[in-house]
Amino acid sequence: MFSYQNEDSLDWPSATAHHLRGIVFVVAIVIFGLLTGQCRAANSTVWPAPNQPLEVPQDQAPTAEEIATVISTRFHIGLHGALEIGHAVLNAARLYTISPFLLLSVIAVESSFDRFAVSVVGAKGLMQVLPSQHRDLVLRTSDLTDARTNVRIGSAILKDYIRASDGNLDDALYRYSGGARGYARRVVDHMSMMKAQFGY
Repeated sequence: MFSYQNEDSLDWPSATAHHLRGIVFVVAIVIFGLLTGQCRAANSTVWPAPNQPLEVPQDQAPTAEEIATVISTRFHIGLHGALEIGHAVLNAARLYTISPFLLLSVIAVESSFDRFAVSVVGAKGLMQVLPSQHRDLVLRTSDLTDARTNVRIGSAILKDYIRASDGNLDDALYRYSGGARGYARRVVDHMSMMKAQFGY
């Protein structure tokens, strides 16, 4: 049976004990540094090369029907409305050369595909377009509950932010969200889930 001994009663010289404590301390610092670095890497948003998430070849893009099936099942949207959203997303993706997966992910984060969603600051629809901030795109006659109108305007805004950010999607999404923390990471998480559900 082993009994506890204080440091002064150890058999080895105190210099050796001091040296061992120093080694343990250094090893602990190195391990802490590695773990901290891994945590930072996990928290940073990792995108592919700048143009990769923006364009998806048409033969690699989901169809409107596939989009409708996924969002109808996952977000409890009626199939007819989900199909309208699918067409709206694919049309905007082609018009603004943005990945449909990126647009779908932004919509998921912004409104969970609720075309009637209104934020506390007045942002409206699927992509939570804020009329007061985008008067050049939102006309008085614009129906922001209409999927095609909302997704087209929201995609134009996102594309402008991507251009202004020189293709840096973290920065573009930060601007799009109005500075929300962790927004880009949430979009990335949704993109991963979306791609998996579509089999990409």
